[in-house]
Amino acid sequence: MESPSSVSLKWMKEGYRYLMLGDISAKAAHLLSLPKISDFFTKLIQRVSPKSYQQAYGEVYVTQKFLENFSGDQVRFLARSFAVPGNHLGQQSHGFRWPYGPVAIITPFNFPLEIPVLQLMGALYMGNKPVLKVDSKVSIVMEKMLRLLHECGLPREDVDFINCDGNTMTKLLLEAKPRMTLFTGSSRIAEKLAVDLKGRIKLEDAGFDWKILGPDVQEVDYVAWVCDHDAYACSGQKCSAQSILFMHENWGRSPLLDTIKKHAARRQLDDLTVGPVLTVNTEALLLHKNKLLKIPGSKLLFGGKALTNHSIPAIYGAIEPTAVFVPLEEILKDDNYELVTKEIFGPFQIVTEYKDNQLPMVLNALEKMHAHLTAAVVSNDVLFLQEVIGKSVNGTTYVGLRARTTGAPQNHWFGPAGDPRGAGIGTPEAIKLVWSCHREIIYDVGPIARNWQIPRST
Repeated sequence: MESPSSVSLKWMKEGYRYLMLGDISAKAAHLLSLPKISDFFTKLIQRVSPKSYQQAYGEVYVTQKFLENFSGDQVRFLARSFAVPGNHLGQQSHGFRWPYGPVAIITPFNFPLEIPVLQLMGALYMGNKPVLKVDSKVSIVMEKMLRLLHECGLPREDVDFINCDGNTMTKLLLEAKPRMTLFTGSSRIAEKLAVDLKGRIKLEDAGFDWKILGPDVQEVDYVAWVCDHDAYACSGQKCSAQSILFMHENWGRSPLLDTIKKHAARRQLDDLTVGPVLTVNTEALLLHKNKLLKIPGSKLLFGGKALTNHSIPAIYGAIEPTAVFVPLEEILKDDNYELVTKEIFGPFQIVTEYKDNQLPMVLNALEKMHAHLTAAVVSNDVLFLQEVIGKSVNGTTYVGLRARTTGAPQNHWFGPAGDPRGAGIGTPEAIKLVWSCHREIIYDVGPIARNWQIPRST
């Protein structure tokens, strides 16, 4: 890997690279907008990641819009600096966004195009030299995208692309010593890498994502549809998937749960609206369900059965979209909390109910969670929204009647909060935070007063 100083010098000398990367982004965005090419990438994603066509196409669309956003001079504007007057004539301090130099990017299986492209291009925009590792199960998608970027003018030497297992990548990181590593994926691996790399890391790890339905019940059909989509699209294999639903008792008296159940029942293997779970097998999923059902007052709302009539290998999971109700009082008990809030990367969610006077208990449950990624507060009651927003911390929080946990577009920050290692994706703020650091250059050119004399030692 190149040294930090050589990369920084190249970044300073080659201002034209901003224009070049803007042009590359524009060309790549145009190609991804062509029906033949977008269809190719959509179907390629489907070949390696079990998604419906529409879910896979969503990746292509978001990626195309992101590249559009950073066309032309938009890349140059990412490195905007500032100057502050000094405390005597001839002195100015200049704040710069400065590249790290050699960096690494590690991305997961569930978004084989969107996450690696957005983070890779962000690294390049800010002047870094990245090595990219995508989960080997899905790396063919990014290989094809790199070929497209080369066709659009990206120099081949600007990105190193590696296919390997996790142990090999860890060995590479420890020997190559990149100045910064971006990791998206499992919380367990994230914590190990944070130690191995001595903190030189940014994390967008998994989350146990919550949704609160406020006291104002309205548009039940719409809210139920969003809940189904948040919990079960991509078979729940999103870091933003709805993991737990806190439902005000008013919603409990509505047709909400029955409507969610009907939506979930429409999902079929034939169109991959439900499909294989790649990180948890069927036995483990059903065992988790059975453990939850041993909690007093718990009950199975729907699902909870293995899928039938399929050829999914036993190493993967294959269950119906599932919801388990657990009483709020039981969730907060120390003996149950860890079990209930265990992230299951599949079509599985917890549902609970609260009363007006139990909102503090709900907020307490949120505060105890360790990963604060996405969240939703479904309510148009402004005072209720203020109460929940002011006492929670999730980095990407949707509020209002149309609030959701999944489906982040390219036009807003997506990432966790409450952790100094947190990484964002998609926006200028995310790119600058993750892929550059602050450097201050103080120009102090004088003049020196003509009657200056050497002062006494201090």
